[in-house]
Amino acid sequence: MDAMQINADRSRPALESGAKLPWRASPEPGVMRKVLERNGGEVALATSIVRYEAGSRFASHRHDAGEEFLVLEGVFSDACGDYASGTYVHNPPGSSHAPFSESGCVIFVKLRQMTADESDRVVVAPEHQQWLPTEQGERAELYRSARTRVGLERLPAGTRRLIGAWAGGEEAFLITGEAMTLTEPSQTLLPWSWLRRTPSDALAIHMRTPVTLWVKQGHLLEESSPR
Repeated sequence: MDAMQINADRSRPALESGAKLPWRASPEPGVMRKVLERNGGEVALATSIVRYEAGSRFASHRHDAGEEFLVLEGVFSDACGDYASGTYVHNPPGSSHAPFSESGCVIFVKLRQMTADESDRVVVAPEHQQWLPTEQGERAELYRSARTRVGLERLPAGTRRLIGAWAGGEEAFLITGEAMTLTEPSQTLLPWSWLRRTPSDALAIHMRTPVTLWVKQGHLLEESSPR
C-alpha cells in the first residue's frame, strides 16, 4: 500500500461516519478495511474497521507499537484463542500473531498507538466486563496505563456528553444507538461513527437513543497525562 494520510494530524479534530465509508482491499483476500485514521503505508499508525470473510486469514505479523481491537460482529481468532463479539484485546508493543476468522467477523482496531510501558496483554470478554454506575449511565473499564484509559460506556437517551475534555484528548466510537452533535449544523451519529477531539476543541453530543460507546482517553497529546 502506498503511504496514506487520512486524519493523520492527531492534534486536530476528526469525525468519520464509518458505516458510510467504502471498504478497501487489504493485502490478504477476504479481508477488507474502512479507514478512519491512517498515517503511513501498509505498516502505519491506523484506526480502522476491518471485516474478515468466513475462512479468511492474515499472514503472521508483528506489532512493534502495539495493537488493540474490539470485536463488533462474529468471532475473531488467533493462536491465543477465539474472541467473540464484544471482546476487547490489548496486544502490547512487540507482540505478533496470525489472525483469522472461521465464521467471519468485523473488528474495530487501532495500530501503532502505544508506548513501551503499555506492556500488558489484556483480554476482556463481555462476561468479564464489570459495569459500574456513573453520573450519566454506566461504564466498564477495559484497560488503563499511566497515560491512557480505555472503556465502554452505556448512556441513556437524552444524555449529553462532552467528547475531548479529558486531558490528553479523547476518542469515541459509537457501537450501538444514535446520537447527534450539538454544533451548527448538527450531524447525526450512527453506529460505527468515530470522533477524535482534544480539550481545545471538545464537542458535545446528545444521545437520541440509548447508546454504547467505546472511549479512549489521554493518549493524543504526549505532554499531557490522564486526570
